[in-house]
Amino acid sequence: MLAVPGELPPDRERYGLEVKWDGIRAIVHLDGGLRVTGRHGVEYKRRYPEISGFGVKNAIIDGEVVALDRRGRPSFERLQHRMHLTDPEPVMLELYPITYMPFDLLYLDGLPLFDLPYRDRRALLDELDVGAPPYFPGDSDLLAATYEQGLEGVVAKRLDSPYRAGTRSPWWIKVKNLTSREVVIGGWKPGKGRRSGGVGSLVMGVFTDQGLTYVGHVGTGFTDAVLDDLHRRMRPLEISRSPFSNEVPWKNRWVRPELVGEVAYTMWTDEQRLRHPVWRGLRPDKLPSEVTR
Repeated sequence: MLAVPGELPPDRERYGLEVKWDGIRAIVHLDGGLRVTGRHGVEYKRRYPEISGFGVKNAIIDGEVVALDRRGRPSFERLQHRMHLTDPEPVMLELYPITYMPFDLLYLDGLPLFDLPYRDRRALLDELDVGAPPYFPGDSDLLAATYEQGLEGVVAKRLDSPYRAGTRSPWWIKVKNLTSREVVIGGWKPGKGRRSGGVGSLVMGVFTDQGLTYVGHVGTGFTDAVLDDLHRRMRPLEISRSPFSNEVPWKNRWVRPELVGEVAYTMWTDEQRLRHPVWRGLRPDKLPSEVTR
């Protein structure tokens, strides 16, 4: 079962709130042994050997694989070091350990629980004592708390909702924390498919002591008309060399750093990149020199 993006619902008392863990989905099958599978059935047991020792003989648990940073916050950046290792070496297990966050219970003692309300499934899950993080009342300040801690957001789940596997249901709503800031456009990556021949994404930077410093690409939040307008504005600004002081991935077209835009994003990564940036528009009222880290 998947969530839809949105905002906190007006009837919040009918929902429970969970922290939105910035990881990947995993289903744990306990039937005398242990199997761990991904959303599409890929076997995860060897990939994430830390998932073990539940002490439960017959259950199927839904949850998230996360990698925590030094401050105990989920870090998708750290998880990426493990995601593609099918049989990780001990050194990788030590450098980038993962944690499993259970949040739903699908079967227990051979009985399917899909039609039970969320609150009842969560009560049974908590009784199993498998390390499930708590959920909070829908009218709590959990969203604000996740924002203050630099977390991605929350998932609001209807307390009376059943579990519908394979569907993206409005009974679950993912609500992300977004911060906005100005960025300087230093180039663009050519588009593919529907965007072929035009702009695929913008190369963003901010000014530091080293000069214009790359902080990521933004490729969402545009309409076709906006992309066409940006292409028209950037064409006379094209230059042959990168204006950035640090290395920028991929092959890009470069422009003089004269246009300022605004993006929304979830957080800064450890590599000083903007996570999940979304384009909000140009900021002609801002000078590029004002856009600093």
